[in-house]
Amino acid sequence: MNVLLVGSGGREHAIAWKLAQSKDLAKLYIAPGNPGTAQCGENVPIGTDDSGKLLEFARQNNVGLVVVGPEDPLAAGLVDAFESAGIKAFGPSAKAAQLEADKAFAKQLMRSSSISTAEGRTFDRYEDAKAYIASRDEPVVVKAAGLAKGKGVYVCDDPSDGILAAEKVMCDRIFGSAGDTIVVEDKLLGEEASILAFVDGRNIYVMESSQDHKPIGEGDTGPNTGGMGAYSPAPVVTEELMDQITREVLVPMVDGMNRNGTPYKGMLYAGIMVTAGGPRVLEFNVRFGDPETQPILMRLKSDLLEVMLAVCDGTLDQVTLEWDPRPAVCVVMASGGYPDDYEKGKEITGLKEAEELDDVIVFHAGTKEQDGNILTNGGRVLGVTALGETIADAKTRAYQAVDIIGFEGAYCRRDIANKAIR
Repeated sequence: MNVLLVGSGGREHAIAWKLAQSKDLAKLYIAPGNPGTAQCGENVPIGTDDSGKLLEFARQNNVGLVVVGPEDPLAAGLVDAFESAGIKAFGPSAKAAQLEADKAFAKQLMRSSSISTAEGRTFDRYEDAKAYIASRDEPVVVKAAGLAKGKGVYVCDDPSDGILAAEKVMCDRIFGSAGDTIVVEDKLLGEEASILAFVDGRNIYVMESSQDHKPIGEGDTGPNTGGMGAYSPAPVVTEELMDQITREVLVPMVDGMNRNGTPYKGMLYAGIMVTAGGPRVLEFNVRFGDPETQPILMRLKSDLLEVMLAVCDGTLDQVTLEWDPRPAVCVVMASGGYPDDYEKGKEITGLKEAEELDDVIVFHAGTKEQDGNILTNGGRVLGVTALGETIADAKTRAYQAVDIIGFEGAYCRRDIANKAIR
């Protein structure tokens, strides 16, 4: 089968790497891809927002399955376009993708489905949001309701900082129309975990747990990013807790989506805060997490193409996934200045040497090739991922590889997976 993967980030490189191992794969195309995905298949110079050209390419190249990686084309209805043309597509419809694209929609659906989440209110006028936040004397979380590349969340221990965050989002419009509406929530205390599950509209298959590291600084300090590293599995998610999350979060959400007339198919991501009172939902995403995908797929032993087709066909109950028992750790190497302003076009060295280490893969995120050299081309540049006998061993291997790679201004957190080791 010919497969078209849409996207160009670290998540897409990991998906491409895993799809390329499938016994059923004939040809893998990635649009637009990056220098890393070019090692797994053929990159195609078509943007993720050009549905017409993507559809034309799929038809001309006998594509049997399209896998949509990022959230923006999912929310724009790319899956709907392919399915209308009779081509199988992995991912939710535009209506179902509201679960991530519209946090106000997600909040309402969680309430109606009795899913435990933070108390919060939705605002589409800054003055109303300001008055509400000013009335609070507890920490608040301010979220742009739309898609903001994982950066639209402000955790504010002082409500006055929450007012400034609301002003940035709603008045300064730093996220554009994504900030037309905001959600203001109470801050939840606990440890975060990422739960990813395949959903075929009726059946749910939960993957191994993971934990992301959102803030830019060590010790979870500084502004939020798209994610600075991840590891799998997350020791905080015990078997009993995973059962509870499945029963109290995933099943009610899939049922709620069906009741809402927006049945869900694809990858469902639940960001969970493990609190003293049990698991509570921070957010839902409608695609593979980035960088959680990198360590999770490095541990997946089963055929990814097979399970994606089962999701499209509604036969997920006939699939069994096998996992490498060894943990994996992914460390993100970012451009200096990220998540604010940063420079591109810095030459990257040491990639080949790093990948020669046992059980290490360097997933490309923000890179480009020019005159035979690999250059930086984004905020998050690489996801250096390693397996190990223990999480501490995997962490050591990942940082060993990180220290071989170099580019001007390179930055990474040095505490990825420390929570798991403790």
